[in-house]
Amino acid sequence: MTAHHNRYDYVPITERAAYTWPGGARLAVYIGLNLEHFAFGEGLGAELAPGGPQPDVLNYAWRDYGNRVGAWRMRDLFEALDMPVSLLANSAMYAYAPDLMAAFRARGDEVLGHGRTNSERQSVMDPTAEAALIAEATAAITQAEGKAPQGWLSPWIAESLVTPDLLQEAGYGYTLNWCMDDQPIWMRTRAGRLLSIPYPQEVNDIPSIVARKDGAAAFADMIIDNFDEMLEQSRAQPLVMGVALHPYLVGQPYRLRHLRRALRHITTHRDQIWLTQAGAIHSYCRDEIPDLIA
Repeated sequence: MTAHHNRYDYVPITERAAYTWPGGARLAVYIGLNLEHFAFGEGLGAELAPGGPQPDVLNYAWRDYGNRVGAWRMRDLFEALDMPVSLLANSAMYAYAPDLMAAFRARGDEVLGHGRTNSERQSVMDPTAEAALIAEATAAITQAEGKAPQGWLSPWIAESLVTPDLLQEAGYGYTLNWCMDDQPIWMRTRAGRLLSIPYPQEVNDIPSIVARKDGAAAFADMIIDNFDEMLEQSRAQPLVMGVALHPYLVGQPYRLRHLRRALRHITTHRDQIWLTQAGAIHSYCRDEIPDLIA
């Protein structure tokens, strides 16, 4: 028999309960901004050019541009457009770039767990080590933000067979790891339910720019086209659109100019959508429409 994850059932999107988002909106849109730390001279990371022997100064410094410059430019953009943001933050960022974390905290942006650093993967850990990683990252966010994070995105979207169980047991209410749908879905864990909120692997600058080598204009057009199509599709079903961004990529000046164009397009439709954060989507699903979620 074919192996199965047994986390959720197959239910076509055309055969689910009808509901609306706050204000009667049918499309919820959120920005997932990744604030990530990479160990110097070791570990993982996207590459601008093929990496050589460690220390790989070129690729390390390129990624660090996002924390030193790109994220600050993006914060100004979000401020100008009055856009809330969901921060997917490695807990190491609090020690490495505390001013950056404080600047987004001052905006009231939500912080999700995103591991300790992007230089490690949960998928290769035993359950005890993975639980310790989750606990350490959670404690750092809780101490800095004054409240525990409710959502999680694993570095590299890397899961073990028990990651959803460990997240639910650690007090998490939702995960962004699974990209199988355009609606929130309840997932089964060994101790209760965990909400899966759509997080894009298509409207995501790493697969687009790093993997497919899309240009800045093409990525912005992708965001606009995806938004326009989902807004139209949402007449039939309530949907969630996420936009996944990394400051070392779209925080580069020539890409930022095109990103501004795409996000301005979304905000011109503010009265037709719910422009929100992933945590607010989770809270609404949990508190207002739990029985309408597949």
